[in-house]
Amino acid sequence: MNDVRERPPSSPLLQVMWGNAFLLSVLYLLVGIVVELLRRRSSSPTVARLSMALDSLPARALEVVHGLEPLRAAYFDGRISDLGVRVLFGIVTVAVIFLLALVVGAIMAVLRWAVLRAASSKGGPPQS
Repeated sequence: MNDVRERPPSSPLLQVMWGNAFLLSVLYLLVGIVVELLRRRSSSPTVARLSMALDSLPARALEVVHGLEPLRAAYFDGRISDLGVRVLFGIVTVAVIFLLALVVGAIMAVLRWAVLRAASSKGGPPQS
């Protein structure tokens, strides 16, 4: 006897949500790597501003959860390197992107549920 268990059908909205979050995370990290390489090779003020702009998202997220000051202290005390800060910022950025995708996906699911419920109470599909 084969013990074949069927997986429940996956939500198309959930698949799109995770796919978009993954794509945005990869793009952000690739842009970050390119900007960091450019920053290390040239001292252009434009590249420095771009690097600071990319760092603003994870820095603000860490500030919200009160993690920026301990990170700053560790960096200036030499307990964490430049690479360590970059890795931590990358992880925080990916987490923020996935969290935003979950929030937007949840809002869209609630709106979809409300539209379908309103349509079923009127006895027909929603009018476009």
